Amino acid sequence: MTVEAVTPYASRVLAANPGPMTLDGTNTWILRAPESDTAVVVDPGPMLEEHLRAVLDAVAQYGCTVSMVLLTHGHFDHSEGAAWFAQRANSAVRSVDPAFRIPTDHAHGLAEGDVITSGELRIEVLPTPGHTMDSVCFWLPQDGSLLTGDTVLGRGTSVVAHPDGALGPYLESLESLRAFANSPAGVDRLLPGHGPVIDDPSAVLTFYLDHRKERLTQVREAVAAGHTTPEAIVAHVYADVPRPLWPAAERSVQAQLAYLQSH
Repeated sequence: MTVEAVTPYASRVLAANPGPMTLDGTNTWILRAPESDTAVVVDPGPMLEEHLRAVLDAVAQYGCTVSMVLLTHGHFDHSEGAAWFAQRANSAVRSVDPAFRIPTDHAHGLAEGDVITSGELRIEVLPTPGHTMDSVCFWLPQDGSLLTGDTVLGRGTSVVAHPDGALGPYLESLESLRAFANSPAGVDRLLPGHGPVIDDPSAVLTFYLDHRKERLTQVREAVAAGHTTPEAIVAHVYADVPRPLWPAAERSVQAQLAYLQSH
């Protein structure tokens, strides 16, 4: 495993857990200001010791110690190795979900307006519920980079993971991110939890919104045509999606049905 310097502030170590839902694998991000002796690790990834040790080695090669571990959300392909990693890095873990915090106190949560610093590095927390209700993004204002976890993937589209995820908040999160990308602050790139770096944030966020609204229309029409179960709707609406992804599509359909029932 190798560390890839993506920007002056962000490097990536790819976990060896490829699959239909994880694409090439989980991206573990090492964030540090140039010449800094401390680093922040985002999403240590699954409990793959070879990967976790590779991240530790990469941090050491930079001449750094880990000042903090951050989680974009609690799905195990992002969080399962966090406790193992934090113990060996002698660092805390901050997450929205208290179950993953080390220590488990309120101070190690993540909320809108929180700012994490590590040397000269500044990380701002942007809550983006929807994929899961504990999802957050991390903004690096010095670098123009936004870490998106599974809210926006580097390839394809993300799943609204019903029942934990919800479509209404997800659409609001995408709208908020697009507005942020188009604001004077600007966003140069998205650093996703899976897949390649995105260099056209506004266009991709617009595509995500259009795609979600198109799928919602298709589900509404499928229900009107008599396809009332998630399985039947997926077979009717998601015929263009590879079958191994149909179980995930059913979760998104459940989220869409819940949304339609409340709107």
